[in-house]
Amino acid sequence: MDIDKLEPTAVWKNFSRLNAVPRPSKKEERVISFMLDFGNGIGLETFSDEIGNVIIRKPAAKGMEDKKMITLQSHLDMVHQKNADTDFDFDTQGIEMYVDDDWVKAKGTTLGADNGMGVAAIMALLESTEIQHPALEALFTIDEETGMTGAFELKAGVLQGEILLNLDTEEDDEIDIGCAGGIDVTATRTYNEKDGTHGDAGLEITVKGLKGGHSGMDIHKGLGNANKIMNRLLFLGLDYNVRISSLNGGSLRNAIPRESVCKLNIGRKHADEFFEKINELSQAIKAELSVQEPDLQIEFKDLKPAKKVMGLGAQEKLVKAVYAAHNGVYAMSGAMGDLVETSNNIAIVKVEKGEITIGCLTRSSVETAKLDLANSLRSAFELSGFKVCFSGAYPGWNPNPNSEILTVVKDSYVKLFKERPRVVACHAGLECGILGQNYPDVDMVSFGPTILGAHSPDERVSVSSVQKFWSLLLEILKNTN
Repeated sequence: MDIDKLEPTAVWKNFSRLNAVPRPSKKEERVISFMLDFGNGIGLETFSDEIGNVIIRKPAAKGMEDKKMITLQSHLDMVHQKNADTDFDFDTQGIEMYVDDDWVKAKGTTLGADNGMGVAAIMALLESTEIQHPALEALFTIDEETGMTGAFELKAGVLQGEILLNLDTEEDDEIDIGCAGGIDVTATRTYNEKDGTHGDAGLEITVKGLKGGHSGMDIHKGLGNANKIMNRLLFLGLDYNVRISSLNGGSLRNAIPRESVCKLNIGRKHADEFFEKINELSQAIKAELSVQEPDLQIEFKDLKPAKKVMGLGAQEKLVKAVYAAHNGVYAMSGAMGDLVETSNNIAIVKVEKGEITIGCLTRSSVETAKLDLANSLRSAFELSGFKVCFSGAYPGWNPNPNSEILTVVKDSYVKLFKERPRVVACHAGLECGILGQNYPDVDMVSFGPTILGAHSPDERVSVSSVQKFWSLLLEILKNTN
């Protein structure tokens, strides 16, 4: 079925238009231009601020002029991930989509429903001539996925709305009123390259087939982390004097790493026993993760031995540091049931030509707990000779259960669907916490359609859920004060 023929057609049409525009984080020039052309093309007040956020304002529908202006907010950028066997250039190609029963998916890449569905819904509202709504202000932010730069750089006084609806939540029965803050932890060190020993065997180890996913929303699911799995194999290799020549695991801090590839040398006198032991360990790891990761593959390929390898001391410190560094859920919330409070994702491990880089994303809804875990990671890495820096910190969003717009959203949900929604806080970074710093009096909630597998090529959005989300959004607009 054609995407543009799905209901509501106004939303899906705009989602298709948006997904035809390459929009990686930090490379949003084309999508910014696209949004400016869109707003100007329908005759609305349209401008971008100094950092590149796009703001479009639309007057109230007739009879709704006395209601509070509502700011509708979504981010323009998307996470770019693809399967290893997918030939796709995110910088030049639009996303290739298809319908599979109740789901819209992409062909081997991320879909961009996060947060493209929110952007498309706002576009549909802005260009409509029939929908009843108060004065609207659309805020399309940039670089949400890799730094929340747009939200951080939005100046006080730009926005005029008294209510903000963030359309970036990924379960259609949830209303979000809080989120986790985050901080990037980066560990780096150099190492001296040594000559590969004459007579060594070469080996390439590949970990692949993992589900990956959102490093906040999926962190509690016990999914495999390719960097941690590879590190277990390399830890075994310390007993057999293996020498790493290169290591490449993960690519994005906000995605649980799905793949890791290591090239190494091993002395031929140790090779047979090592192959036996590493195959045993590989089978044990696959058995451990057989429920969560049924498609996990650990593959071995003979290579020509590398001419340059890591020194043994630096290699041992790398492997032991990654082993010691926490990955996954660190603490559950005492304030809200079933909410992850604090976690870490060991997202990136790269070794090449004398340089080691380890990149983590640490999240928590409690600022002091976030720093506690970050300092724990820092300690593990510094003990192994790494330099550690913290960057990209952003605040959480403190829940306000007495919010007026929350009451409107809950009542609208019950009216439409005859059941109560779940009011939650999420273990992910929403821009509301940052926006609230410069706009502390704006009343905020977040909601959206059901999106599964965000930040991975398994990303998909439910068609029926988009219909539900759209109905709720229209109902909210009718019922605000």
